[in-house]
Amino acid sequence: MSLEELSERSGVKLEVLKAMESGEVIPSLTPLTKMARALGVRLGTFLDDTPELGPVVTRGGKTENSLYFSGREDVTNATNLEFHSLGAGKIDRNIDPFMIDISYEDSEKELSSHEGEEFIYVLEGEIEVIYGKETYAIGVGDTIFYDSAVPHHLHAKSKDGAKILAVLYTPY
Repeated sequence: MSLEELSERSGVKLEVLKAMESGEVIPSLTPLTKMARALGVRLGTFLDDTPELGPVVTRGGKTENSLYFSGREDVTNATNLEFHSLGAGKIDRNIDPFMIDISYEDSEKELSSHEGEEFIYVLEGEIEVIYGKETYAIGVGDTIFYDSAVPHHLHAKSKDGAKILAVLYTPY
């Protein structure tokens, strides 16, 4: 599929796709989710190295590789989210579990949406989730579970940052 066709099918701007392909930008999960949907693959396809038929075990929440994403679809030169995939390699999975370190970002919060659902469990610190027109403060031990099609944004509430367990479901 050409980049132009992928752009048309996914709704991701052609300039963003070209910059992602060349490694010039740090994408947010929203365009990756839209691209996966357009390609008919699961989100984890972009994150996996080697396929694993059996269970995937992660000890102490530590993974070998970290992935960095922007928390905003329009910001592609900086990252405030460090993703540690807890399911990388597990083939035929329907969910993508991540441990995510969130650094504080003092900027305007741009909402994004994509198909699927997200479950968030706060391990350290406090996050703020803007979901549609509502804002929720989620602290240690708290969870939030929502439909990703509703415009949303999550960020660390303080300069101390936060750590969350996130489980994403994206239909493909």
